[in-house]
Amino acid sequence: MTPDPDPPARSSAPSGRRATVPLTKEPEEPREPTESGPPEHDVPPPPDLVADQHDRRHRTHRPWSTRRLPAALVASVILVAAAAALFDVVAVRAGRPAAAWRRHLADELATRPVDDVWVLTGAAVAAALGIWLIALALTPGLRHWLPLRSPATGLRASLDRDGAAELLRDAAMRVPGVSTARVRVRRHRVKARADVRFRDPQQVKDDLTAVLDEERDRLALARPPRIVVRVRRRTD
Repeated sequence: MTPDPDPPARSSAPSGRRATVPLTKEPEEPREPTESGPPEHDVPPPPDLVADQHDRRHRTHRPWSTRRLPAALVASVILVAAAAALFDVVAVRAGRPAAAWRRHLADELATRPVDDVWVLTGAAVAAALGIWLIALALTPGLRHWLPLRSPATGLRASLDRDGAAELLRDAAMRVPGVSTARVRVRRHRVKARADVRFRDPQQVKDDLTAVLDEERDRLALARPPRIVVRVRRRTD
């Protein structure tokens, strides 16, 4: 008669554990579809493909210049002209005669014909200044800076052309056979000139092109320029 309570006790203990099993495994249930999914969805894309897709989505542009000097010049000219005209108008309203410069300017504008040389010259200067200001407003400027690839949308970085040229020149000097090297970096092209002391110039050119291509890729430029290499043999 004493063994009778044991079976109910054994059956009640597992039932209590079964009630707690779903609670402990609930966080693991969302991971089951990912583990049983097709392998092609779990394999991450190559880094080059990710970089290309990122560049297509987030194109890095050259930073815009603040145009402090042109803005200061235009503001100064407008301020002086407006202050002089306002002072003269206030003086006329107060009962004083108009300034001589304003009377002379009004007479010249009223009497000179449209095809006069001075009128055409003034119109050409004004049109040139207007085109210059429009170009400054619509172009970013800072052509001496090269934009870099941005890892995030709100992050921007740029590299100075002289700094990029120095890095490429140091890489070119590491090529066997190169005695001197000169590198000029432009927006769409990198021009490299090297003097060869020994080795075949064609082999040096090939090695130099490969080294400069590798160093250019390390710079992570948003628009990598094309590399043009010229070598010449120096015997002196």
